[in-house]
Amino acid sequence: MPMTFRKSFHILPGVRVNVNRKSLSITLGRKGAHRTWSTTGRRTTSADLPGPFGYRHTDRRR
Repeated sequence: MPMTFRKSFHILPGVRVNVNRKSLSITLGRKGAHRTWSTTGRRTTSADLPGPFGYRHTDRRR
């Protein structure tokens, strides 16, 4: 079984630093809508939209 490591720290309201074995990322926003930037070049935007649209997630690399 592979070893995994993941830790998340709140540094300010709405700002979180996530650390895992291969990268570090910063998340801005709240549960309903947030934006994440990672040291691996991954950028994600997530939003919980009202009504029948549901949850939307986009993922981009540099």
